[in-house]
Amino acid sequence: MEEFVDIYDANRIFTGKSVPRKNAHMAAGEFVLYILAVVQDAQGRYLITRRSLDKAWAPGSWEVTGGGVLAGETPDQAVVREVREEVGLDVTGQALEPFFSYENIDLELGDNYIVDMYKFQLDVNKDDVVLQNSEAIDCMFATWNDICALAEAGKFLHFERLRKALGK
Repeated sequence: MEEFVDIYDANRIFTGKSVPRKNAHMAAGEFVLYILAVVQDAQGRYLITRRSLDKAWAPGSWEVTGGGVLAGETPDQAVVREVREEVGLDVTGQALEPFFSYENIDLELGDNYIVDMYKFQLDVNKDDVVLQNSEAIDCMFATWNDICALAEAGKFLHFERLRKALGK
């Protein structure tokens, strides 16, 4: 089933246009929405996942859970769905308010997007995580130093934005 995304302007106003997610190309002033979920365990470690090796972009890289906001969906709905789908955790009932947002503008690639980052503190461990095989092949609860080491090795996605969001 083909997924669609809604197109927004820079003020997050829906333009009335929805397009297939695959190969979506944004013009100047057009954006799609994404979410990232920063999940921490009771010890303050971060849940990170390793992308499937068959991913077209950044296969095998480590990242925090996230994904696209689908057509007709709010970012709050998307973060609940993505966390459930990708790592099998339920964040319903948690505070659903982004703690950080940023935008990316790449007119050459038509890769314009706005990202909302959410943070969840959950009493979970690795045994509670159920990975979606098409998305991830491994996971771990990592310290900030672990994430920094992966980033230094070029194996962690969105590191600078995550560092800025967390004030590190």
